[in-house]
Amino acid sequence: MRSVVELPSAAVPALLGSTDGNLRVLEDALAADIHVRGDVVTLTGSSADVALAERVLDELITLVRRGQQLTPDAVRRSIGMLTQDSGQSPAEVLSLDILSRRGKTIRPKTLNQKRYVDAIDAHTIVFGMGPAGTGKTYLAMAKAVQALQGKKVSRIILTRPAVEAGERLGFLPGTLHDKIDPYLRPLHDALHDMMDPEAIPKLMQAGVIEVAPLAYMRGRTLNDAFIILDEAQNTTPEQMKMFLTRLGFGSKVVVTGDITQVDLPGHTNSGLRAASEILTGIDDIHFSMLDSSDVVRHRLVTEIVDAYARHDADTAGNRADRRRKAGR
Repeated sequence: MRSVVELPSAAVPALLGSTDGNLRVLEDALAADIHVRGDVVTLTGSSADVALAERVLDELITLVRRGQQLTPDAVRRSIGMLTQDSGQSPAEVLSLDILSRRGKTIRPKTLNQKRYVDAIDAHTIVFGMGPAGTGKTYLAMAKAVQALQGKKVSRIILTRPAVEAGERLGFLPGTLHDKIDPYLRPLHDALHDMMDPEAIPKLMQAGVIEVAPLAYMRGRTLNDAFIILDEAQNTTPEQMKMFLTRLGFGSKVVVTGDITQVDLPGHTNSGLRAASEILTGIDDIHFSMLDSSDVVRHRLVTEIVDAYARHDADTAGNRADRRRKAGR
């Protein structure tokens, strides 16, 4: 089958990319043969392959028309979404603006990330579970700042367990701020990406933004707040129950974590893993699952996550084999 697609002349440089980087991704990822001459693209191949290539080009043209910067990564992710036949338009996913500051716009980069963001809008409690680099905390933080700026909440509360110090911070040198800062630094860094750094200390002093260890949540009722619990895999089941029952009226909770990176001592059960077993099926509580295909850091991070997952699966299989043999 042969198909001819005429590109908008003004969009051709953006579609092809710097030094034809986007074109090379299209040629490598699509089975249809692609030939570009001026603003005309000729597609040749099986009917299914040509149809997929036409859909990809149509989505990319839509992104360019919406003013999106088209990168090789965006091209790869668009092809992936259409190949999965998810029924979701890549242009709709990749052009969903959450927050803009100083020319930088935060938006989901994968279909699962968009589903995660949509779930935060639709539910009171959302669990974002997945490996490092999938944007769990960053997107939750962006939604928190968006909610604060849109006056949907009156404050943001950010917390995480200080597991490495056993939440007994008195042994560390310095003031209380000095003791807890290393554990909360990633949350501060994300805030500085999304807000005016000069305004953050004033907002914290006024109590509009609070960053504190999980232990400081005990005994409180958190009303009219956007609350994020980060690194939740390092909570105990008791801590997780304590945290979730802090929920007050007009508040929203996002819990993020990776159950493959539990740092709890000994064989302590993870509160995040327990919550995923206990709370599934409760109305207005949603579990969003992200995986290695949602990693938006360096390409090697995806490969590292996949390699560890294979190793863990092999190790679990070997243990099961040894148990079966021992049972004989």
